[in-house]
Amino acid sequence: MSSVLADYIHDLEAMSIYPSTMFYKGNLSLLTNRKISIVGTRRPNIYTKLFTHRLSNELSKRGITIVSGAAMGVDAIAHKGVLKTNTIAVVANGLDIKYPRVNKQLISQIEKDGLMLSMFEDGYEARPYSFVQRNELVVALGEILIVTQADLNSGSLRSVEFAIKQNKKIYVLPHRIDESLGTQELLRKGLAHPIYNLESFFEELAIETSSSHFNDEIIKFCQSNPSYDDAVSHYGEKIFQYELENKIIVENGRIIVR
Repeated sequence: MSSVLADYIHDLEAMSIYPSTMFYKGNLSLLTNRKISIVGTRRPNIYTKLFTHRLSNELSKRGITIVSGAAMGVDAIAHKGVLKTNTIAVVANGLDIKYPRVNKQLISQIEKDGLMLSMFEDGYEARPYSFVQRNELVVALGEILIVTQADLNSGSLRSVEFAIKQNKKIYVLPHRIDESLGTQELLRKGLAHPIYNLESFFEELAIETSSSHFNDEIIKFCQSNPSYDDAVSHYGEKIFQYELENKIIVENGRIIVR
């Protein structure tokens, strides 16, 4: 493990306390990419899981590096959704500690193929205030913040407070009336923008809207996260072929585009 001065990163001037030192494992060149931060609940519903993965994947395919906090739930899904080498994970402990343990394999993969960042030396165990500092750094690194699901008074809403202070736009997923009450409140107060359509969202951020997948009829169909049986009934053995080619994966009986 090595340390690097925080002035290598040009996104931190808006932080309440500018960190003097960063510790890292992985590919520092990711810091020079366009970056978007994605956070949310540790207990996402199925809709949030599917859309977080899809959103992260589509952004990554267009060259956007995804930043999150390596926590359970939305964070882990956002990291997993990217192309293999295109994610940054910020943690609230020393980099010699893989926390949470349930994400140990994911963290090891990011160390190898992406970038792990921490403001804390080896041996430092996460504390309540270090999670707050972690959240602020996650927000600072991204040009915008996306919260895919959050309850009232959740830690994700603390990240929203940082985004507001840093004058960064906040985006959320639209949910049903009785779900994700934290993001619903942000919409009610006019503090966040809903993502209704990915292509419109990409256009708003001047992100390339086209990719090879967009010209593929089967991929277009699978982007609606159909059931596996429904996809097979439409396209037969081609679905098996796409699965073998790792273009799609099947999770909980539904298809997710990789």
